[in-house]
Amino acid sequence: MEALAAVRAARGVLGVGAALGAALAAPQVFARVSAVGALHPAASGDFRAADAALVLGARVWEDGRPSLFLRQRVEAGVALYERGLVPRLVMTGAGHNREGLDETEAMERTARELGVPSADIVRDPGGHDTRASALNARDNLGLASVVVCSQEFHLPRAMWLCRSVGLEVQGAFPPILAKPHTVLGYGRELPATWKAALEIGRDALPGSDAAP
Repeated sequence: MEALAAVRAARGVLGVGAALGAALAAPQVFARVSAVGALHPAASGDFRAADAALVLGARVWEDGRPSLFLRQRVEAGVALYERGLVPRLVMTGAGHNREGLDETEAMERTARELGVPSADIVRDPGGHDTRASALNARDNLGLASVVVCSQEFHLPRAMWLCRSVGLEVQGAFPPILAKPHTVLGYGRELPATWKAALEIGRDALPGSDAAP
């Protein structure tokens, strides 16, 4: 009897754990399912033309160089621009990050080094997070359609946030790097997508300024 009770208790604990795991993953699963058909490698031929590439900010080193992930994002946007899929690049990020650096300045400089003229680059230093970037693209720049450029782990959430404010969205990601930061990125997306889900739910309330 004691053994049977122990087995039942263990099954109960496993059941609770599975339920908690499913709840934690639910927003990320929804975001990924929603992105099917619109999320592609940057080199893919499956993209439709859009108003702009929305290149999301990331870390900048103290000497002003973009981190590898940030450079990859810019390169993805430039690849779309060179193929005529977007007429301009929107560099959106923190104009004054934790280190006091301007992510968008480093992004613009990188794009110019890759051959994009300044006239076709727009900087959005108010993109302190992905939701702000989406709202700024809609409200400040008047965009209706974007191709978001970021790492693959980030894009389902970013695309969901863009759709939630009324943007037509596609996602372009650079080659996936086998690095510890990539693994960390996928792990961090679980709580980050929950945060996005709560923001999207709040924005959908009547009277919200963020509603499309």
